[in-house]
Amino acid sequence: MRVAIAGATGAVGQDLRRLLDRRDFPLDELVLLASERSAGKLIRWRDQDITVKNLADDDAFDGVDIALFSAGGGRSKEHGPRAVDAGAIVVDNSSAFRMDPDVPLVVTEVNGDLLAERPPKGIVANPNCTTMAIMLPLKALHDAFGLVSMVATSYQAAGGAGQSGIDELQEQVQPLLDNFELLRTDGQAAAKLVEPSTFAATIAFNVVPQLGTVQENGYTDEELKLLNESRKILGIPDLKVAPTCVRVPVVAGHSVEIRATFTQPVSRQAATDALDGFPGMVVVDLPTPLEFAGRDEVAVGRIREDLHDDHSINFWAVGDNLLKGAALNTVQIAEELVSRGVV
Repeated sequence: MRVAIAGATGAVGQDLRRLLDRRDFPLDELVLLASERSAGKLIRWRDQDITVKNLADDDAFDGVDIALFSAGGGRSKEHGPRAVDAGAIVVDNSSAFRMDPDVPLVVTEVNGDLLAERPPKGIVANPNCTTMAIMLPLKALHDAFGLVSMVATSYQAAGGAGQSGIDELQEQVQPLLDNFELLRTDGQAAAKLVEPSTFAATIAFNVVPQLGTVQENGYTDEELKLLNESRKILGIPDLKVAPTCVRVPVVAGHSVEIRATFTQPVSRQAATDALDGFPGMVVVDLPTPLEFAGRDEVAVGRIREDLHDDHSINFWAVGDNLLKGAALNTVQIAEELVSRGVV
């Protein structure tokens, strides 16, 4: 078994390496691929030094059975088909192929049965990290009560924008701490002490209600991912979704508040019973992104009956955007492909 990681030196690539080791993935050789800038680096893995190779090299995917991509959408579009042509199955963590009707969009606990045979184009897509956090609880509730619509408001970590997002948050904290009184007396002046580049506005000590590129209808591409990916993963093509995506000053871990509406009446106890024990998920009273950073599970809490509609339930979901939201689900897809004999 020969496994390649494309984007091996990035944040998700590092988690992929760690998870392949921690979960004892059955591989014989690990191939590490990255941009030309990172090629030649030595990375220690399972008591061996592996030399990072250039993703663009002609022989990059020779003999590779599974290629795990976390190198950005552009590189996935360029090099993913190359990996497939070389004989590999690609598990892609970008948005490049998610809405392709011939590419399964998979959350293993929700629709892992789509991996029973080789995908038509040799590619399996990993969902957006925010969509991922809500798919497990929504699947459990949909199976029990029949989901028809949801209002979804996300509170997404700075780390969702990659290392640049984490760096921007960290760099802004001290200048604002040094002028802490301004945060109360003149917030506009405080905001001008730093210069946002990764985010639409100052992220430290703030909340930014715009995340992604604004489309013609006023929604961002990140918000429309919540709509389109949820429909595809859950197999509900007419699911109604009202999405809002917000960036918050959290390092890792996305949170989403959901108001879900069903064909059947639902009580708090019935919803809790449906959620409890669902694979990959835990139900706790007050899940926070800080406490679940670095943990594999999606956490669900604040489960409440709607005040006005007995067919609706409100709940809060939290998931580490780099783990279940990215690297963990990627490895779980690879594990499914192996366990089902597809690879």
